[in-house]
Amino acid sequence: MNGRTHVTLDLNLLLALDVLLEEGSVTGAAARLNTSPPAMSRTLGRIRRLLNDPILVRAGRNLVPTPRALELRDSVHDLVRQAAALLAPPAEPDPATLTRTFSLQASDMLLSALAAPLVSTLGEQAPGVVLRFLPDTLEGTSALRDGRVDLEIGVVDHTDPETRVERLATGHAVGVARRDHPLVTKGPTLQRFADARHIGVSRHGHLQGPIDDLLAAQGLRRSTVATVPSHSMALLLVSRSDLVCIAPAPADDDVTAALGLGIFEIPLNLPEVAVAMAWHPRSDADGAQRWLRDKVREIADSWGG
Repeated sequence: MNGRTHVTLDLNLLLALDVLLEEGSVTGAAARLNTSPPAMSRTLGRIRRLLNDPILVRAGRNLVPTPRALELRDSVHDLVRQAAALLAPPAEPDPATLTRTFSLQASDMLLSALAAPLVSTLGEQAPGVVLRFLPDTLEGTSALRDGRVDLEIGVVDHTDPETRVERLATGHAVGVARRDHPLVTKGPTLQRFADARHIGVSRHGHLQGPIDDLLAAQGLRRSTVATVPSHSMALLLVSRSDLVCIAPAPADDDVTAALGLGIFEIPLNLPEVAVAMAWHPRSDADGAQRWLRDKVREIADSWGG
Protein backbone atom coordinates (compact mmCIF):
# COMPACT_ATOMS: atom_id res chain seq x y z
CA MET A 1 0.00 0.00 0.00
CA ASN A 2 1.29 3.48 -0.79
CA GLY A 3 -0.97 5.28 1.69
CA ARG A 4 -3.14 6.82 -1.03
CA THR A 5 -6.89 6.35 -1.04
CA HIS A 6 -8.17 4.88 -4.31
CA VAL A 7 -11.31 6.69 -5.53
CA THR A 8 -13.41 5.31 -8.37
CA LEU A 9 -14.60 8.17 -10.55
CA ASP A 10 -18.37 8.24 -11.01
CA LEU A 11 -19.60 11.08 -13.21
CA ASN A 12 -23.16 10.37 -12.09
CA LEU A 13 -22.18 11.40 -8.57
CA LEU A 14 -20.74 14.67 -9.89
CA LEU A 15 -23.98 15.36 -11.75
CA ALA A 16 -26.06 14.52 -8.67
CA LEU A 17 -23.87 16.72 -6.46
CA ASP A 18 -24.22 19.62 -8.92
CA VAL A 19 -28.01 19.35 -8.96
CA LEU A 20 -28.25 18.89 -5.19
CA LEU A 21 -26.20 22.02 -4.59
CA GLU A 22 -28.34 23.99 -7.05
CA GLU A 23 -31.68 22.75 -5.70
CA GLY A 24 -30.81 22.55 -2.00
CA SER A 25 -33.43 19.83 -1.88
CA VAL A 26 -33.40 16.06 -2.24
CA THR A 27 -36.92 16.11 -3.66
CA GLY A 28 -36.11 18.86 -6.16
CA ALA A 29 -32.91 17.13 -7.26
CA ALA A 30 -34.78 13.84 -7.68
CA ALA A 31 -37.37 15.53 -9.93
CA ARG A 32 -34.68 17.10 -12.13
CA LEU A 33 -32.80 13.84 -12.51
CA ASN A 34 -35.99 11.82 -13.07
CA THR A 35 -35.46 9.55 -10.09
CA SER A 36 -37.19 8.97 -6.77
CA PRO A 37 -36.49 10.92 -3.55
CA PRO A 38 -35.35 7.72 -1.72
CA ALA A 39 -32.88 6.97 -4.54
CA MET A 40 -31.65 10.57 -4.46
CA SER A 41 -31.25 10.34 -0.69
CA ARG A 42 -29.12 7.20 -1.09
CA THR A 43 -26.98 9.03 -3.68
CA LEU A 44 -26.48 11.90 -1.23
CA GLY A 45 -25.35 9.34 1.31
CA ARG A 46 -22.73 8.02 -1.10
CA ILE A 47 -21.49 11.55 -1.76
CA ARG A 48 -21.23 12.24 1.97
CA ARG A 49 -19.19 9.08 2.54
CA LEU A 50 -16.94 9.81 -0.44
CA LEU A 51 -16.22 13.41 0.62
CA ASN A 52 -16.36 12.72 4.37
CA ASP A 53 -18.63 15.73 4.73
CA PRO A 54 -22.43 16.05 5.22
CA ILE A 55 -22.59 18.45 2.19
CA LEU A 56 -26.22 19.43 2.93
CA VAL A 57 -27.55 19.73 6.47
CA ARG A 58 -31.01 20.38 7.85
CA ALA A 59 -31.82 23.97 8.85
CA GLY A 60 -35.48 24.07 9.81
CA ARG A 61 -37.45 22.77 6.84
CA ASN A 62 -34.62 23.40 4.40
CA LEU A 63 -31.19 21.96 3.60
CA VAL A 64 -28.20 24.28 3.57
CA PRO A 65 -24.71 23.63 2.16
CA THR A 66 -21.73 23.08 4.39
CA PRO A 67 -18.57 25.17 3.94
CA ARG A 68 -17.06 22.22 2.05
CA ALA A 69 -20.06 22.16 -0.29
CA LEU A 70 -19.75 25.89 -0.94
CA GLU A 71 -16.08 25.41 -1.68
CA LEU A 72 -16.84 22.69 -4.24
CA ARG A 73 -19.96 24.18 -5.85
CA ASP A 74 -18.39 26.22 -8.68
CA SER A 75 -15.77 23.59 -9.54
CA VAL A 76 -18.36 20.80 -9.65
CA HIS A 77 -20.64 22.87 -11.88
CA ASP A 78 -17.79 23.63 -14.30
CA LEU A 79 -16.79 19.96 -14.45
CA VAL A 80 -20.33 18.86 -15.20
CA ARG A 81 -20.70 21.52 -17.90
CA GLN A 82 -17.39 20.53 -19.50
CA ALA A 83 -18.30 16.83 -19.44
CA ALA A 84 -21.67 17.59 -21.07
CA ALA A 85 -19.97 19.59 -23.81
CA LEU A 86 -17.37 16.88 -24.34
CA LEU A 87 -19.94 14.12 -24.71
CA ALA A 88 -22.46 16.12 -26.75
CA PRO A 89 -22.82 15.31 -30.46
CA PRO A 90 -20.51 17.55 -32.51
CA ALA A 91 -22.10 20.56 -34.13
CA GLU A 92 -22.23 20.69 -37.90
CA PRO A 93 -19.28 22.73 -39.19
CA ASP A 94 -19.77 26.12 -40.78
CA PRO A 95 -18.00 25.86 -44.17
CA ALA A 96 -17.34 29.61 -44.15
CA THR A 97 -15.15 29.30 -41.04
CA LEU A 98 -13.85 25.76 -41.61
CA THR A 99 -10.06 25.43 -41.64
CA ARG A 100 -8.96 21.99 -42.81
CA THR A 101 -6.72 20.26 -45.32
CA PHE A 102 -8.14 17.24 -47.15
CA SER A 103 -6.23 14.69 -49.21
CA LEU A 104 -8.08 13.27 -52.22
CA GLN A 105 -6.80 10.52 -54.47
CA ALA A 106 -7.98 9.91 -58.04
CA SER A 107 -6.68 9.18 -61.50
CA ASP A 108 -5.63 12.23 -63.49
CA MET A 109 -8.61 11.88 -65.85
CA LEU A 110 -11.07 11.95 -62.98
CA LEU A 111 -9.17 14.75 -61.30
CA SER A 112 -9.63 16.89 -64.40
CA ALA A 113 -13.40 16.40 -64.10
CA LEU A 114 -13.45 16.84 -60.32
CA ALA A 115 -10.79 19.36 -59.33
CA ALA A 116 -12.03 22.50 -61.09
CA PRO A 117 -15.66 22.42 -59.85
CA LEU A 118 -14.59 21.32 -56.37
CA VAL A 119 -11.98 24.07 -56.03
CA SER A 120 -14.54 26.60 -57.31
CA THR A 121 -17.13 25.42 -54.78
CA LEU A 122 -14.64 25.62 -51.92
CA GLY A 123 -13.56 29.10 -53.01
CA GLU A 124 -17.15 30.26 -52.67
CA GLN A 125 -18.26 28.30 -49.62
CA ALA A 126 -15.15 27.27 -47.65
CA PRO A 127 -12.18 29.54 -48.37
CA GLY A 128 -10.24 28.13 -45.42
CA VAL A 129 -10.17 24.59 -46.84
CA VAL A 130 -7.10 23.34 -48.69
CA LEU A 131 -7.23 20.32 -51.03
CA ARG A 132 -4.29 18.01 -51.68
CA PHE A 133 -4.99 16.11 -54.89
CA LEU A 134 -2.91 12.94 -54.99
CA PRO A 135 -2.30 10.63 -57.97
CA ASP A 136 -3.63 7.09 -57.93
CA THR A 137 -0.21 5.63 -57.14
CA LEU A 138 -1.49 4.80 -53.64
CA GLU A 139 -4.13 2.42 -54.99
CA GLY A 140 -4.00 -0.97 -53.31
CA THR A 141 -2.23 0.41 -50.23
CA SER A 142 -3.49 1.11 -46.72
CA ALA A 143 -3.53 4.88 -47.34
CA LEU A 144 -7.17 5.28 -46.27
CA ARG A 145 -6.64 3.20 -43.14
CA ASP A 146 -3.43 5.08 -42.29
CA GLY A 147 -5.01 8.50 -42.79
CA ARG A 148 -2.75 9.50 -45.68
CA VAL A 149 -5.85 9.82 -47.87
CA ASP A 150 -9.22 11.17 -46.72
CA LEU A 151 -11.20 10.29 -49.84
CA GLU A 152 -10.45 8.01 -52.78
CA ILE A 153 -12.41 8.51 -56.00
CA GLY A 154 -12.34 6.15 -58.95
CA VAL A 155 -12.81 2.47 -59.68
CA VAL A 156 -12.58 1.22 -56.10
CA ASP A 157 -11.99 -2.52 -55.99
CA HIS A 158 -9.04 -2.96 -53.67
CA THR A 159 -10.11 -1.57 -50.29
CA ASP A 160 -9.68 -2.88 -46.77
CA PRO A 161 -12.75 -4.76 -45.49
CA GLU A 162 -13.91 -1.94 -43.23
CA THR A 163 -13.72 0.76 -45.91
CA ARG A 164 -16.93 2.58 -46.81
CA VAL A 165 -17.59 2.61 -50.58
CA GLU A 166 -20.36 4.60 -52.30
CA ARG A 167 -21.09 4.53 -56.02
CA LEU A 168 -21.07 7.97 -57.63
CA ALA A 169 -21.57 7.39 -61.35
CA THR A 170 -21.53 4.73 -64.01
CA GLY A 171 -19.87 5.12 -67.39
CA HIS A 172 -17.81 3.32 -69.97
CA ALA A 173 -14.52 3.81 -71.75
CA VAL A 174 -14.47 6.01 -74.86
CA GLY A 175 -12.00 6.57 -77.65
CA VAL A 176 -10.23 9.90 -78.10
CA ALA A 177 -8.57 11.25 -81.24
CA ARG A 178 -8.06 14.53 -83.06
CA ARG A 179 -11.28 16.00 -84.45
CA ASP A 180 -10.11 15.34 -88.02
CA HIS A 181 -9.23 11.71 -87.36
CA PRO A 182 -11.26 9.20 -89.45
CA LEU A 183 -12.53 7.50 -86.29
CA VAL A 184 -14.17 10.82 -85.36
CA THR A 185 -15.20 12.12 -88.79
CA LYS A 186 -16.31 8.84 -90.39
CA GLY A 187 -17.26 6.95 -87.26
CA PRO A 188 -15.65 3.86 -85.77
CA THR A 189 -15.80 0.38 -87.20
CA LEU A 190 -14.14 -2.57 -85.58
CA GLN A 191 -11.58 -2.85 -88.38
CA ARG A 192 -10.91 0.89 -88.46
CA PHE A 193 -10.46 0.91 -84.69
CA ALA A 194 -8.03 -2.02 -84.78
CA ASP A 195 -6.04 -0.49 -87.66
CA ALA A 196 -5.50 2.81 -85.83
CA ARG A 197 -2.22 3.59 -84.09
CA HIS A 198 -2.86 3.47 -80.35
CA ILE A 199 -1.18 4.93 -77.30
CA GLY A 200 -1.70 3.00 -74.09
CA VAL A 201 -1.97 4.31 -70.54
CA SER A 202 -0.32 2.21 -67.86
CA ARG A 203 1.60 3.16 -64.74
CA HIS A 204 3.55 -0.07 -65.17
CA GLY A 205 4.13 0.16 -68.92
CA HIS A 206 1.81 -2.72 -69.88
CA LEU A 207 1.24 -2.99 -73.64
CA GLN A 208 -1.80 -5.30 -73.44
CA GLY A 209 -5.13 -4.93 -71.71
CA PRO A 210 -8.80 -6.02 -71.73
CA ILE A 211 -9.48 -4.29 -75.05
CA ASP A 212 -6.75 -6.38 -76.68
CA ASP A 213 -8.41 -9.53 -75.37
CA LEU A 214 -11.76 -8.47 -76.87
CA LEU A 215 -10.15 -7.69 -80.21
CA ALA A 216 -8.32 -11.04 -80.19
CA ALA A 217 -11.67 -12.78 -79.72
CA GLN A 218 -12.71 -11.13 -83.00
CA GLY A 219 -9.50 -12.21 -84.71
CA LEU A 220 -8.07 -8.67 -84.65
CA ARG A 221 -5.08 -7.00 -83.14
CA ARG A 222 -4.37 -3.34 -82.57
CA SER A 223 -1.02 -1.60 -82.82
CA THR A 224 0.04 0.08 -79.56
CA VAL A 225 3.03 2.21 -80.46
CA ALA A 226 3.73 3.65 -76.99
CA THR A 227 2.54 3.69 -73.40
CA VAL A 228 2.55 6.60 -70.98
CA PRO A 229 1.82 6.60 -67.24
CA SER A 230 -1.08 9.09 -67.29
CA HIS A 231 -4.14 9.97 -69.35
CA SER A 232 -3.21 13.65 -69.43
CA MET A 233 0.06 12.83 -71.17
CA ALA A 234 -1.78 10.51 -73.55
CA LEU A 235 -4.23 13.27 -74.49
CA LEU A 236 -1.39 15.70 -75.20
CA LEU A 237 0.30 13.18 -77.49
CA VAL A 238 -2.98 12.42 -79.26
CA SER A 239 -3.58 16.14 -79.85
CA ARG A 240 -0.24 16.36 -81.72
CA SER A 241 -0.43 13.15 -83.74
CA ASP A 242 -2.70 10.68 -85.51
CA LEU A 243 -2.71 8.44 -82.44
CA VAL A 244 -5.82 7.39 -80.53
CA CYS A 245 -6.20 6.55 -76.85
CA ILE A 246 -8.80 5.15 -74.50
CA ALA A 247 -10.20 7.42 -71.80
CA PRO A 248 -12.33 6.31 -68.86
CA ALA A 249 -15.75 7.86 -68.41
CA PRO A 250 -16.69 10.26 -67.05
CA ALA A 251 -14.12 12.09 -69.18
CA ASP A 252 -13.78 15.85 -68.94
CA ASP A 253 -15.27 17.24 -72.17
CA ASP A 254 -13.73 20.66 -71.50
CA VAL A 255 -10.22 19.20 -71.52
CA THR A 256 -10.71 17.24 -74.74
CA ALA A 257 -12.35 20.25 -76.41
CA ALA A 258 -9.52 22.56 -75.34
CA LEU A 259 -7.00 20.19 -76.96
CA GLY A 260 -8.96 19.97 -80.18
CA LEU A 261 -9.93 16.34 -79.59
CA GLY A 262 -13.04 14.39 -80.43
CA ILE A 263 -14.62 11.44 -78.64
CA PHE A 264 -15.91 8.31 -80.34
CA GLU A 265 -17.60 5.16 -79.14
CA ILE A 266 -15.44 2.05 -79.06
CA PRO A 267 -17.06 -0.65 -81.25
CA LEU A 268 -16.69 -3.36 -78.64
CA ASN A 269 -18.98 -4.72 -75.95
CA LEU A 270 -17.19 -3.07 -73.04
CA PRO A 271 -18.37 -3.47 -69.45
CA GLU A 272 -19.64 -0.43 -67.61
CA VAL A 273 -17.26 1.29 -65.25
CA ALA A 274 -18.55 2.18 -61.79
CA VAL A 275 -16.95 5.28 -60.30
CA ALA A 276 -17.14 5.37 -56.52
CA MET A 277 -15.71 7.19 -53.54
CA ALA A 278 -14.21 5.43 -50.56
CA TRP A 279 -13.34 6.57 -47.06
CA HIS A 280 -12.36 5.06 -43.74
CA PRO A 281 -15.18 4.64 -41.17
CA ARG A 282 -13.34 6.78 -38.62
CA SER A 283 -14.48 9.81 -40.65
CA ASP A 284 -18.16 8.78 -40.71
CA ALA A 285 -19.06 11.17 -37.90
CA ASP A 286 -16.67 13.96 -38.90
CA GLY A 287 -18.93 16.81 -39.98
CA ALA A 288 -16.27 18.43 -42.15
CA GLN A 289 -15.62 15.21 -44.05
CA ARG A 290 -19.35 14.60 -44.44
CA TRP A 291 -19.64 18.06 -45.96
CA LEU A 292 -16.78 17.31 -48.38
CA ARG A 293 -18.43 14.04 -49.45
CA ASP A 294 -21.66 15.95 -50.11
CA LYS A 295 -19.78 18.34 -52.41
CA VAL A 296 -18.24 15.43 -54.32
CA ARG A 297 -21.70 13.84 -54.71
CA GLU A 298 -23.08 17.07 -56.16
CA ILE A 299 -20.30 17.20 -58.74
CA ALA A 300 -20.72 13.52 -59.61
CA ASP A 301 -24.42 14.12 -60.23
CA SER A 302 -23.44 16.48 -63.04
CA TRP A 303 -21.54 13.65 -64.76
CA GLY A 304 -24.84 12.06 -65.64
CA GLY A 305 -23.85 8.59 -64.42
